[in-house]
Amino acid sequence: MSSILPPRPRHVGSKVRVCIVASKYNTEFTDALVENAIDELGELMPQSRVDLIRVPGAFEIPVTIANVLNRESPVCVIALGLIIRGATAHADLVAESVTSSLQQLAITHRIPIIHEVLLCDDEKQAYARCIGANINRGREAARAATSMIDIFQELERSIPRTNNRSNA
Repeated sequence: MSSILPPRPRHVGSKVRVCIVASKYNTEFTDALVENAIDELGELMPQSRVDLIRVPGAFEIPVTIANVLNRESPVCVIALGLIIRGATAHADLVAESVTSSLQQLAITHRIPIIHEVLLCDDEKQAYARCIGANINRGREAARAATSMIDIFQELERSIPRTNNRSNA
């Protein structure tokens, strides 16, 4: 695990739409993820529009993103949530399902989906990743989103689309 935030990417100057889908569960931590992500996006992409959708828990994040992507698509989606392990395998099953679903959505829709649905062993780990300053995953998600938006915009400029793209 990284113990520091990655460096800030260059600013994205164009007006873009980003969607954050965040769990309400473990509110203290997920609210902090959301606030930090929105603050960082505001600094890195000051002209961007950020839509926020809150869902009950981590398991509901992928289906909500699928619904968003079947409408007017944003240039990037950020998935935020927190799963804390308990005495059973439930947390691991939910985390694995969310991860697989988010990856499949990103590939199918060819859109960056930043995965920061965290699986933590306890509240101490959750605090360090959601509220702490050194490895704040909300800020990290915003930086990853900004980098991916920049990469996809560069691809759009440098590699023309063809009409015979597969719908993989």
